[in-house]
Amino acid sequence: MTTVPKLFTAELDGIEASEIEVEADLNVGLHAFTIVGLADKAVAESKERVNSALKHLGVRQPTRENRRITVNLAPADIKKAGSHYDLAIALAYLLASEQIKPFDPARKLFVGELSLDGTLRSVAGILNIALFARERGFTEIFVPSENASEAAVVPEISAFPVSTLRDLVMHLDGTRTLTPQPRATLAPQFRAGSVAFVDIRGHDAAKRALLVAAAGGHNVLLSGPPGTGKTMLAEAFAGILPPPQEEEILHVTRIWSAAGLTMKEPLVNARPFRAPHHSASAVAILGGGANPKPGEVSLAHRGVLFLDEFPEFHRDVLEGLRQPLESGEILVARAKKTLVFPARFTLIAAMNPCPCGYFEDPAHECRCSAAEVFRYQRKISGPLLDRIDIQLEIPRIPTEELHATRDHTRGNDEKIRARVLYAREFQKERFKKHERVLFSNSEMSSREAEQFITLDTEADALLKRALDRSLLSPRGYYRTLKVARTIADLDRSPQVRAPHIAEALQYRVKQE
Repeated sequence: MTTVPKLFTAELDGIEASEIEVEADLNVGLHAFTIVGLADKAVAESKERVNSALKHLGVRQPTRENRRITVNLAPADIKKAGSHYDLAIALAYLLASEQIKPFDPARKLFVGELSLDGTLRSVAGILNIALFARERGFTEIFVPSENASEAAVVPEISAFPVSTLRDLVMHLDGTRTLTPQPRATLAPQFRAGSVAFVDIRGHDAAKRALLVAAAGGHNVLLSGPPGTGKTMLAEAFAGILPPPQEEEILHVTRIWSAAGLTMKEPLVNARPFRAPHHSASAVAILGGGANPKPGEVSLAHRGVLFLDEFPEFHRDVLEGLRQPLESGEILVARAKKTLVFPARFTLIAAMNPCPCGYFEDPAHECRCSAAEVFRYQRKISGPLLDRIDIQLEIPRIPTEELHATRDHTRGNDEKIRARVLYAREFQKERFKKHERVLFSNSEMSSREAEQFITLDTEADALLKRALDRSLLSPRGYYRTLKVARTIADLDRSPQVRAPHIAEALQYRVKQE
């Protein structure tokens, strides 16, 4: 009795991979080539790609077999989507038809899309699959050449770049040996911003607040008339964030790989900066779809999500931001499955104070009625606003300040980066023995805030007074506490003092 060859590949479900067994069987009967195992249209079309690739390999093709060919993708209850099954299906057929020398597939994993001439095309999610392969004890993974450097990031597993089906067959036959891709190294780096703080005139208070936000990973809302520099401040903010840690690079790259965004650059070595348009749908921003993919909130993981014209975003998008702003992840629930995507980002939101943009602007007359202003500002709900740590009004810059000689010594980005980096190192040292991995002050829960933040007597009295006067909600209390801890980190103070609390309250409590 002949054995049915069994090879291994993987299915990507969100950003997590799962093992898929590929079996091929040739049986007596009229010609038929069938793929079973809950395969979608892209997998079903694999028959045509595999057939053409095998023709160019010079072997007997499935269409020339006067037998029933059955390819099974197991387990059968997992939906299979995508074209990356081609390589494993072609090899399973070659083994079943005895057109390739038998080999031990036990610790090998095959991923790749075949073109009609037998070359391999790049596919999405290679890093996710390589990480999964290492966890499951695979020692070799065969991937398209364009994906090899991404797979080579994962230690303890050999990533073989495959250019054509012929090259892989000759490697498995022992005719020609493929060389594993050299191990890729992670290179954390600052994001090269298009705008520097030194290029922005005035706004010293806003720059200070953004320094605090960068040091602690806090969310920011910028409100002001059109043309006052809100977008420039957001773009400059991305340039002062510290380089990601190696663990953060892997987290971010996994998400980008699952979304198919690592084809040109296999690693995301700098913090992401995502700026979707306000007309984007909820699926585009929050994630989802028929085969759920990460949205903009996940692509901004460990980086910046910049939402310009904040009130103009769809209501379901704005309210959908509540969960990731609170927990650092987004739950995408659909009828057939529920997935959780990481979404720990720093939100920078910008908005005008009214539809025309000139409410309370001394230089321009506002043409909006009181009802229009109220309705416009009500688009940002109280619960959403309560999750934004720092809320700033960006005024118009005086003409004399705009035309002043640029001072390159103030707000120098290198100095600002150094201060941010020091504050982050201060936090890293504080959290290093904690059971949960924390990268910044903003990630602390209320219990952790109580554990790690100590106040002097004056600071404690000031914060309690603000709470007693109903200036803060309970959530706002802890968020103010975490912002104050970041300000103390910038001052290199082990204890939070009254001036730190006062500055944190200034960013949150609107002055009448």
